[in-house]
Order: sequence, then structure tokens, then C-alpha cells
Amino acid sequence: MSANPQPMTETDYLAFERNAEIKHEFIDGEVYAMAGASQAHIDITGNIFGTLFGKLAGSPCRPQTSDLRVRIAEAGYYAYPDVTVVCGERQLLEGEAAAVLLNPTVIFEVLSPGTESRDRGPKSRDYRALPSLQAYLLVAQAEAHVEFYRRAGDGWHVTDVVGIGAAIELAALGVTLTMSEIYSGVIE
Repeated sequence: MSANPQPMTETDYLAFERNAEIKHEFIDGEVYAMAGASQAHIDITGNIFGTLFGKLAGSPCRPQTSDLRVRIAEAGYYAYPDVTVVCGERQLLEGEAAAVLLNPTVIFEVLSPGTESRDRGPKSRDYRALPSLQAYLLVAQAEAHVEFYRRAGDGWHVTDVVGIGAAIELAALGVTLTMSEIYSGVIE
């Protein structure tokens, strides 16, 4: 649901978000309030962040929680991915009190009924237009299933990773993430 029925500019959105009590995404001039998450969503997001935090310790890559906003300049889009990983120096939007990342390396979105169509559609397309992004993962809640988009020399390749015994090799990060790590305590 749109938080503001009148279209906004990016400048208006940033000013609005500075004073907001809840987070909002900005898509094509519309502002969308971020809804609360299910317990499965919270657990999966925590599992991904926690596992990556441990596996990436000492590397130039660092996972970030959903409090980090990502800007997709070409699309005029601001989003709060569930988990973002940035490798190397973080490029942040200048002049903003809250961090706005410009160069994510990997993005995870845990699918929810209210956001799935955006996560698969315009958000997926816009994220994958970011030159820094190397992988985009859409994580199901009700079953052990991840759609794994990875950048290759000839474009983007998608793989369906299915089953609790499967694993995802995140070459951009130099780590492997197992489905049992992602779904620990959610799906056994």
C-alpha cells in the first residue's frame, strides 16, 4: 500500500524518510510502508545474516541487515533488502544521516505474499541493473527453495536451488551457503 497517494520526488522521499517512524521503500515516485514480517521470514533472514557474518569474518565482504537502504539510481528506486553484502569499500549516498548504499555485491530477499510480485518483477530487474551486483537471491518461506541469480560474462543466469540438502556457491563472496543453514529452525 502506498503511504502517500501523491507522487514524490527522490528529494521529497529522502526528507520524508528522515522523519518517518517506520521504513518505506520508494518506487517510481510512490512511497510504500514496510510491513511487519512473519516469524519464518525473521528466522530465515537471521539465519542468512548470521551464517554470512561468521563465514565472511576477516574478508573484505560484510553482510548488512535490512536497516541498510540501497539506492538504484537509474530507476530512482530505494529499497531495504532483507540481507545485503557489500565487498570492499562501501559507497554511500552523501548528505544522508541514515546510510544509503550504492554498491551492493549480493542481495537476499525473503519472499512474502505482499512483496513477492515486486521482488520478482521490477525490483529484481532494477537490482540486476546495478553494476556492482553479482548475485540476487529470492528465498521462499514455506519450502526449501531459492532462486539464485548470478552475474556471468554473458548476462544473468538463474538456478533453482531446491531441497534442504542443497547448497549455493556464492563465488562473489568465496563462500558456500547451505540450505540447511538458511532454513535452520524453519524447515528441517
